[in-house]
Amino acid sequence: MKNWYDYILRPPSRCAIGRDRNGYLLLEILMAVAIFSVGFLAVGTLIISTTRNNTSGNIITQATMLAAEKLQALKDTADITTLAAGTYTEATPIDDRGKPGGIYTRSWTIAPLKANNTARNIQVRVGWKRLGLNRAVVLTTITRGNGT
Repeated sequence: MKNWYDYILRPPSRCAIGRDRNGYLLLEILMAVAIFSVGFLAVGTLIISTTRNNTSGNIITQATMLAAEKLQALKDTADITTLAAGTYTEATPIDDRGKPGGIYTRSWTIAPLKANNTARNIQVRVGWKRLGLNRAVVLTTITRGNGT
């Protein structure tokens, strides 16, 4: 009976012919390392793209919430006729809570409906710049005031 270290240094041949297998174990290990390296590279790429997509989704969600917040504030005006037609913009860029100092620019346009002077068409646009590209979320509604 062989000792355990004999199997490590010279594993028994699995070939039917019984050839000498010197060097095959090292080659098998190198192939396994190469295959695992490709797998780890794929997992790393997946993690990076998932993180990038989650960040983009978070930014879009924050921009949508900022637009919806402003839209609701304008809709809650008691007397809608006090909203003068025109385009308005926040004085400075805002953050995700609507406070100065963020990446978002918010503007809104108010236009009276031609058929009815007691209703307004309101459009709120929240824009930002990411990875060198300008992005925006736009929400539009028709309102008569009082939250409707």
